[in-house]
Amino acid sequence: MNNKKLVETVAQNIGRTPEDVSKLLEGLAGVLRSKCSEMDSVFVPSFGTFEPKKRDERVMVHPRNGKRMLVPPKIVLNFKVSNVLKNKLR
Repeated sequence: MNNKKLVETVAQNIGRTPEDVSKLLEGLAGVLRSKCSEMDSVFVPSFGTFEPKKRDERVMVHPRNGKRMLVPPKIVLNFKVSNVLKNKLR
């Protein structure tokens, strides 16, 4: 499902305009960016938790040429599904 289809579907489900839903999703993305850059997790009720985790630097081997490369540390976003959503999917 692409962004346009997601916005239209949510707008129909909650009875709002697509513009309102688009602003809501942009706001959610903004909150996720700001809180995760502060290493703070974000819980969305009945959906799940977005939690930033720091990956340490590591050495990897390039599969084609066999050269060893140093991968710098980075922050990745982890998502854990809530029990409510997990039970609905079963």
